[in-house]
Amino acid sequence: MKRRVAILISGRGSNMTALVEAAKAKDFPAEIAVVISNKAAAEGLARAQAAGIPTLVIESKPFGQDRAAFEAKLQSALDDNRIDLICLGGFMRLFTADFVQRWQGRMLNIHPSLLPSFRGLDPHGQALRAGVKISGATVHFVIPETDAGPIIIQGAVAIRDDDTAETLAARVLEIEHRIYPDALRLVASGGTRLDGDICKTSANASPDDSLISPSVI
Repeated sequence: MKRRVAILISGRGSNMTALVEAAKAKDFPAEIAVVISNKAAAEGLARAQAAGIPTLVIESKPFGQDRAAFEAKLQSALDDNRIDLICLGGFMRLFTADFVQRWQGRMLNIHPSLLPSFRGLDPHGQALRAGVKISGATVHFVIPETDAGPIIIQGAVAIRDDDTAETLAARVLEIEHRIYPDALRLVASGGTRLDGDICKTSANASPDDSLISPSVI
């Protein structure tokens, strides 16, 4: 049976769209059961509805700092939809440790850097200021610590001398759209296992397993 997935969004939902498209494949081991937003104006809601995916809005603003009360309502919606896995797609609200632990090993997030480097806000600016030559994106299991947790999959791009945060973000976003569906496929199919703080997978290493930047001719 396919695993039932809830995607949580706060904005445009570009990674949500990538997951929805991937899940259309007959051999994909997960189905997108519902898209939930904590903001009624999130653009991703219309995208999900156009794709025939049920949507819910659970506004977080009325709950203020009472994260537990918001999460109780969210959990009720997840229960109603018989959710097995959660994918965060630009969900701009922090969870309590209790909620995260309840979904341990079943909640995925994507971050636009090669974690554990450049956590938090402005990861592309952080990468450029650090002068690194490679950046990318990471899908990981969520733990109480922000932008941490066992890494499921990563994808990398070379950084160019003329890159800005915006141009780098655009190339990394393409990587995000490639690796998030792959990560969900791995988890939903049982292709991952946790060994302490390390996620190990049944997938093979990339056949092109080197990326050197800059390339010296």
